[in-house]
Amino acid sequence: MIVVMKADATDDQVAHLIQRVKDMGLVPHTIHGTERTVIACVGDERLMAPEQLAVAPGIEKVMPVLARYKIASREAKREPTVIPLGTGSLGGTAVGMIAGPCAVEDREMLLETAHAVKEAGAIALRGGAFKPRTDPYSFQGLGEKGLEYLAEAREATGLAVVTEAMAPEQVPLVARYADVLQVGARNMQNFVLLSAVGACGKAVLLKRGMSASLEEFLLAAEYVLSRDNEQVILCERGIRTFETFTRNTFAVAAVPALKASTHLPVIADPSHATGRADLVEAVSRAAVAAGADGLILEVHPDPETALVDGQESITPEAFARLVESCRKVAQAIGRSLGR
Repeated sequence: MIVVMKADATDDQVAHLIQRVKDMGLVPHTIHGTERTVIACVGDERLMAPEQLAVAPGIEKVMPVLARYKIASREAKREPTVIPLGTGSLGGTAVGMIAGPCAVEDREMLLETAHAVKEAGAIALRGGAFKPRTDPYSFQGLGEKGLEYLAEAREATGLAVVTEAMAPEQVPLVARYADVLQVGARNMQNFVLLSAVGACGKAVLLKRGMSASLEEFLLAAEYVLSRDNEQVILCERGIRTFETFTRNTFAVAAVPALKASTHLPVIADPSHATGRADLVEAVSRAAVAAGADGLILEVHPDPETALVDGQESITPEAFARLVESCRKVAQAIGRSLGR
């Protein structure tokens, strides 16, 4: 159930409504729109009494939310959520680029890559300090030293830092350094982790699980949103199918489907979706054409020597060409490519 406040509702009226919702045994979540404030009421539906709330002062209407993902739904908030990020934002009219190495390998490589992607038009730097690997003997990341390098790169370039937290106990450490905490595909339904990142006060980039339905994806986002954190970025990174020509199968239709279902920004990860550097640019253009609010891409100065995912990483020069290629697509559909 959502309660839509009148455009001229006072702060006291909003506070009164929130207290009424709490008195019913429900959890209120305040969503601030450009014109109106909406209160999403979450909890046992048997406790909901819309007819009682409807007569409270300052209320325009009380509406049921049919979707299971109450706070994430377009029913709760019609206008898109725009999340400031580095020198730009995600969710508005501009398409934002997040780029960097899959893993932070050393200081020099990271700084070189950060300066290169910033020059080409990126608004944020990606890089894993903690790496979830299928093979336990593979490079697992530099840990806190990697986070320190990311923070140094932000200081040098102005790029926001996006990096992954793999477990709830890592969240406080990662949040000290990162602007955006990433939850990887393998952890999309790690509900304890989702609650922890939701409560940390930082934006969260949530990747779709490799076998997750879109409803499961949105319900995972709901865990973060339910901790009063509206800064959630959804990332389509491909799903696992019978196809073996690519690492995953990029579900391009998921982008407009999500955009129609939720107010949250939706970005795409062509690097993990394809697993092939030669396909990244084409899939990036497709994602932008489908309405993606941004892209997250793996960029490495020397992919042949990369410790992680070299086969899907593109060079800084290739990234610069990709940005200009995607800029043309964005302009063709009435958008810009943000810097």
